[in-house]
Amino acid sequence: QEQLVESGGGLVQPGGSLRLSCVVSGRRSSTIRMGWFRQAPGEEREFVALITWNLGTPQYADSVKGRFIISRDNAKNTVYLQMNSLKPEDTAVYYCAPSKRLSLTTSPTDFGPWGQGTQVTVSS
Repeated sequence: QEQLVESGGGLVQPGGSLRLSCVVSGRRSSTIRMGWFRQAPGEEREFVALITWNLGTPQYADSVKGRFIISRDNAKNTVYLQMNSLKPEDTAVYYCAPSKRLSLTTSPTDFGPWGQGTQVTVSS
């Protein structure tokens, strides 16, 4: 079973940047896509971005499009999320997870297993 370890979160001022990392151990060859999600207190987990391990166009939630960039390093089994121009509403625990589906989906129920997440707090 795949195991995910997220890191790179922290406290940053509005307008700042952070780079999150997600290391995947036990990566399955059948996993096509990796996604980043976030969950704020009292809120549902929501889609942020996804990328394929091979060719394909990354997908982004409208709320982060133009500010966040997802990338991957296949040799390191690592997926990154570069977050720029951060806003207070980006504050959440960020998770990465592999998609369990062959088809493109952004529903959190179609992803897993989940790592422990990394906290991102955007505040002055």
